[in-house]
Amino acid sequence: MSTTNQVVRCVFVLIGAIIAAVAIEWFLLPNSIIDGGIIGISLILNSLTSINFGLLVLVLNIPFLIIGYKHLGLQFFLFSLVGIIGLAVTEALLHHLHLAPLTSTPLLATIFGGLLLGLGVGLVIRNGGALDGTEILSLLITKKLPFTVGECVLVFNIFVFGWAAFVFGVENAMYSILTYYVAAKTIDAVVEGLDSTKVVMIVSNQYEELTKVITCKLGKGVTRLKGQGGYNGEEKDVLYVVVKRMEIMRLKKAIYALDRHAFFTIINAHESRGSTFKRREEH
Repeated sequence: MSTTNQVVRCVFVLIGAIIAAVAIEWFLLPNSIIDGGIIGISLILNSLTSINFGLLVLVLNIPFLIIGYKHLGLQFFLFSLVGIIGLAVTEALLHHLHLAPLTSTPLLATIFGGLLLGLGVGLVIRNGGALDGTEILSLLITKKLPFTVGECVLVFNIFVFGWAAFVFGVENAMYSILTYYVAAKTIDAVVEGLDSTKVVMIVSNQYEELTKVITCKLGKGVTRLKGQGGYNGEEKDVLYVVVKRMEIMRLKKAIYALDRHAFFTIINAHESRGSTFKRREEH
């Protein structure tokens, strides 16, 4: 990776950290609403001890950063360190400015705080860093126990939100869970992109005609796979097509126009890379 590319990614990590700090200081903290993970624990401890939130995030993440350095490499460690320090410094500066929160309505703080927090964390993750060490720990746990990373994070956050219910009350804990959900969905959108990729598997007797339509009129690449019916053992050609979400309806119309009885499955794809056919002009 070039030095310029690394600098650009580092800048985006800092931007993400600043956005996350704004969400915390102007939306979540004034309304006693938290997120999950280390950020959530830091917000609770800040309320109980008045220790600066940024300092708590930095100190609590140090063990996870060390683990990340050992298992995920130096680059991850450095980008994460830049992000966490950026979050801590920005939050401290905003706190000392004593600016009024942008809203005192819990629901608005939940939604917009969650959106901004998710945007900030998503930018950091997309550019190779992290602001929260719980997922690093979860990666190690999954190597020892038969659980996914998501399940480990969920169990961890159950304890965090349970603790929040005792400190801030049940209602604020429920707002916090909603914030976590909004932030998680926003992170997914930032990391994976808004225009998600779909994989379409098509089984049709009109596979030759479908291949021509999909490649010539829709401008999409088609891979033909060999399949076999499980009931009668009949050999079948299965078409494998990768499309954007906005192209799904055009593909479905093309399939129905040629074969009303075609069987197809649409699957979410987290990432798609490689060459593809360029759209050809229709004559």
